[in-house]
Amino acid sequence: MNVPSQTSKPLPAPLWTALAPLLTLGFVAAVHVIWDGHLPGLLILPAVVLLLAAVFAAVHHAETAAHRLGDPYGAILLAVAVTIIEVALIVSVLLKAPPGTSEIARDTVFAAIMIVLNGIVGLCLLIGGVRHFEQGFQARGATGALGVLATVAVLALVLPNFTLAAPGPVYAPPQLIFVAVVSLALYGVFLFVQMVRHRADFRDPTDDLEHDGPRPDARSFRTALVLLPLALVAVVALAETLAPVVEGAVARAGLPAALVGVAIAMVVLMPEGTTALRAARANRLQTSLNLALGSALASICLTIPTVAILSLALGQPLALGLDAEHIVLLVLSLFMATLTLATGRTTVLQGAIHLVIFGAFIVIAAVP
Repeated sequence: MNVPSQTSKPLPAPLWTALAPLLTLGFVAAVHVIWDGHLPGLLILPAVVLLLAAVFAAVHHAETAAHRLGDPYGAILLAVAVTIIEVALIVSVLLKAPPGTSEIARDTVFAAIMIVLNGIVGLCLLIGGVRHFEQGFQARGATGALGVLATVAVLALVLPNFTLAAPGPVYAPPQLIFVAVVSLALYGVFLFVQMVRHRADFRDPTDDLEHDGPRPDARSFRTALVLLPLALVAVVALAETLAPVVEGAVARAGLPAALVGVAIAMVVLMPEGTTALRAARANRLQTSLNLALGSALASICLTIPTVAILSLALGQPLALGLDAEHIVLLVLSLFMATLTLATGRTTVLQGAIHLVIFGAFIVIAAVP
């Protein structure tokens, strides 16, 4: 089929999308050199402005690359790029952590799953439903991704509480190796199905419509590939710089430290979340789901093997099993996601339900 809107044309990136990540990285470097990494109170507002600018720059470059590649490659590119940076951040925290059982990987992965599965998906369904009343997507692709996510999530975050070889919530080394291997294997099979064998199951039904304008040319695509990781690094670097400020605010408010991980996870996921929301508003729900579910899959399937290897190498126990209340929220999220994605059609009702579950997650994180 000849689609006029798919002709390649030069689409130069706006200057601010290149300057924002550079200014952000320069700001982070200045904070570390001049103030030894401690952000002065007067610079908090400029830091937040730069953070938002870097996020929207990442969104712009991600959408440029996605438009050139098409579904599902664009969604995969953004999900994997963000997850690699997320994994690097977790590894850096693990290397600095004192000896003992570490829970950072578990808390980060669980927060990412809940944010994606209920927060981002819920907002996408609600916004898309309000604007378009009812939206359609490829149920086979969405339920396939959810099946992989549910399997790996239960193996990695629930089963450790019930094994006998090591006291829960810790896996014995052979068990940890098994979970790491099958996480990578399932993710590899999923990518093969999504990109090769059953690509049509993940293709947005609206791709043939003339709504996206000219397709970016090769030069614009290469520019986006260079600037996207730069913008993502800027987002994570500034988020890490802002973390002590958030930790101090949480401590002064008398709230649990777990909220810090939730806040950082939200910042890291902002580029994907913003891109997914824009796609849902444009009636491209399949693209939104590809981004959201792909992000959650990449997060758990790449993070668990990485931290497992690091844990075994350092001889540091890795706590993976969730607390009882978090298991309930995870099971409820997976159950409702199954009902939401099984029909291939959604309305505002499903969006509202997922947002209620996300609200419960935030409340339990703040008041365990």
